[in-house]
Formats: sequence, structure tokens, C-alpha cells
Amino acid sequence: MSLGNSLYQARKKSGLSQEGVAEKLGVSRQTISKWETDETLPDIRQSKRLAVLYKLSLDELIDFDLDIQEVQEAIQRTSAAVTEKIDWTRAWGKKYPVLLTYPETVDPAPYVQELAALLDRLKRESGYNELDAFLVLKDMLAKLWQARKKG
Repeated sequence: MSLGNSLYQARKKSGLSQEGVAEKLGVSRQTISKWETDETLPDIRQSKRLAVLYKLSLDELIDFDLDIQEVQEAIQRTSAAVTEKIDWTRAWGKKYPVLLTYPETVDPAPYVQELAALLDRLKRESGYNELDAFLVLKDMLAKLWQARKKG
């Protein structure tokens, strides 16, 4: 996504008009339009002021993606009680059918045993509780996946 599109999406999410942003920053509406269409770029000071206005960090503003932000906000709004009720395998299985079919072709028991040993080792060595150790192990697997995708 371009910086201009990020600026546009962040402004819209904030419920502000180009005129409103221009007034707050002391620039013309045309300047805001040029930034949002990538005709010109705001300088670093104006970029920081935009980030503050949109209640984002400068990094978040540069990489602003409305879909990602909406997912992150939905996660924050979801209570632990609701999370417990979700069948995550079935939910993700709609996108990744292998999650629903692998038990027919793979015996998960030895893998589960090895993962349980890794989880116990992580808890013992780090002092994490069960949930934190599980989340850290899941994050490590995700990072391994990203590294392998890159090749």
C-alpha cells in the first residue's frame, strides 16, 4: 500500500475531512489531497503531526492497513469467554482444509508428545505458565514458518 493510501485510510478511520486535517495542521486542503494521492509527500514533522492526529505511531501510519487494524481491534474486543467457545480448528479449516483432514492421514500422537515435551521444557526453563509457554511456542512456530517461506 502506498503512503498516500495509508494517509487516506487513516484519515477516514479517524472520521476527519481533508479540510479538517488541513486546518489542524495549518496547510491547505489541496496539500492533504496531494499527500493522499502520492503527488507529494509530507515532511517528517508533518508526518509526525499526522500520526498524532490519527492516534497512530509513525510506523503504524506508514504501514496503515485498515483490514489489519480492524482484525487487531476485533481481537482486543473479544472476551476470553467468547474465545473459549470458538472451535479454532473448524474456523481456520474453512480456509485451510488440511486442518480438518490431517487426522485421517497422520497419527498426531507422536507429534503431540514431542510438542508437549517442548512446552514443558519452555515452561521449566523460562518460568512461563502454561498459556504463556503455549503462546511463545506458537509464536516461534510462526516465525519459523515465515523464515522458511522466504527460502
